[in-house]
Amino acid sequence: MSVSDGLAVGLLSYETLVHAVAGAMGSVTAMTVFFPLDTAKSRLQVDEKRKSSSTPVILAEIAKEEGLQSLYRGWLPVISSLCCSNFVYFYTFNTLKKVAASGAAKPRPGKDLLMGVVSGVVNVILTTPMWVVNTRLKLQGAKFRNQDLQQTHYRGIFDAFGQIIKNEGVGTLWNGTLPSLILVLNPAVQFMFYEAMKRKAGKGGRKISSAEIFVIGAIAKAIATTATYPLQTVQAILRFGQYKGDGKGGTMGSLSNILSLLMDRIRRYGVLGLYKGLEAKLLQTVLTAALMFVVYEKITAATFRVMGKLA
Repeated sequence: MSVSDGLAVGLLSYETLVHAVAGAMGSVTAMTVFFPLDTAKSRLQVDEKRKSSSTPVILAEIAKEEGLQSLYRGWLPVISSLCCSNFVYFYTFNTLKKVAASGAAKPRPGKDLLMGVVSGVVNVILTTPMWVVNTRLKLQGAKFRNQDLQQTHYRGIFDAFGQIIKNEGVGTLWNGTLPSLILVLNPAVQFMFYEAMKRKAGKGGRKISSAEIFVIGAIAKAIATTATYPLQTVQAILRFGQYKGDGKGGTMGSLSNILSLLMDRIRRYGVLGLYKGLEAKLLQTVLTAALMFVVYEKITAATFRVMGKLA
């Protein structure tokens, strides 16, 4: 079978669709459970004058100042973006995985990494506008410590899209695309470690338990997040749209803006300033990823079991 034939089979395979739907449902479930941790992480990344405290303290501050419901502010746009994003990522990754499986070569971490990078690039190009909008909506109405940050006034997802295009131009919807493209290494590294550890745990046809899947998913995400966190902070700041930078703008964002933001953080807060909010991010992203993989594996296994009985 040629590569093009394998790609066609992968794209049209119901198995690929099952993986994509399961990945999307798993991410939505996990993010909903741990959403307040994502709220804490976003505040620490964007609001530089908020003192770095423990995650429970920050959550208590937000709830006290803005109400308990503020911990779930922006839930709908985040969940919508995450659902689309993970559907695209899992669909692309499993299509490539099916194509690779049609060849004679054995699965290898390097191949998993490459498939993860390609899937990430496709995902970033297609879904960045949704993430720009959800970053704005998530921070709307927040009580910032930094008085230079301006409040936005959007009535919802579609109004935010309309206002951004009208007032800032279509290109603004792809703000933070350059760090996002670099950050495709995050899920790529995550999936590389996840697939490698899962293969090792399931060696000899051994059944992997849900607890093992949870631990494997958590370890894989912790490694990927720690390695790429400084760029995730830059990505959040650029998506929020209030960083003036060097004025060059552009759809891809300016490399000099990224370097400037990184150096500015180091100058003002030291190297550790690049990791402001990492505790909240690790708590949120590691627990979310771990639960997401458990739900994903359960849904795919149950679906294939039912499909097998119907066949």
